[in-house]
Amino acid sequence: MVSVYSWNVNGIRAAAKKGLLDWIEKERPEILCLQETKARRDQLPSELARPDGYHTYWAEADKPGYSGVALFTLYEPVSVEPLGVEAFDREGRTLIADFGSFVFFGCYFPNSQEAGARLDYKLAYCNAVKERADAYVAAGRHVLISGDFNIAHTPLDLARPEANEKNPGYLPEEREWMTYFLSSGYVDTFRMFTKEGGHYTWWTYRFKAREKDIGWRIDYHCVNEGFKDKVKESVILKNVMGSDHCPVKITLDVEV
Repeated sequence: MVSVYSWNVNGIRAAAKKGLLDWIEKERPEILCLQETKARRDQLPSELARPDGYHTYWAEADKPGYSGVALFTLYEPVSVEPLGVEAFDREGRTLIADFGSFVFFGCYFPNSQEAGARLDYKLAYCNAVKERADAYVAAGRHVLISGDFNIAHTPLDLARPEANEKNPGYLPEEREWMTYFLSSGYVDTFRMFTKEGGHYTWWTYRFKAREKDIGWRIDYHCVNEGFKDKVKESVILKNVMGSDHCPVKITLDVEV
């Protein structure tokens, strides 16, 4: 069994001040993907840049203090690479790690922003990720795509759907893409085990939203259809603090 965690930490240095390293030491995730690190590796103390026992890999944005993805893993991957599209790699959005039994995509999907200012960019990124994943699946590989998708797919995935229909993350075009993705041979693993609404992974810092559980489910672990039988658990760790997101965890019946 292998457990994979994904967490948008909304700044790794800020999360470190809120106990990130203590959580890593206690939880000891075998594979951990962090999104929105907002830092370059060389800006971090060694214990954060490479926690004891971990191999660490970084996708860094050209723009300081923006975006960024990190992969902490107890298992050394066969290879780790970015998405391979300059427009997205310059924002440090993707790490693709080959663990042998599966290929892991750690992704920080763009926010479409107010009035859909970056919607075209966001959808282009979505399709680029899917295209890479499709190629692996076509070659007979299994894939796990994890991260902050910045999309609440259905009304079950946010507390106040009617009030957010014109807001980024719940735009019709984003939801349609998610439907397309999940009808093209990929599975939202959380929904394999939990059908009802009321389960969220992100809460705005305003309005005491987390305290009131007025949230959105925008962080996912998705697998190709042929890999779903290996998924033993897919859960939201809503009680883990340190960010405006909480971690999501998947357990796979594989060896790496």
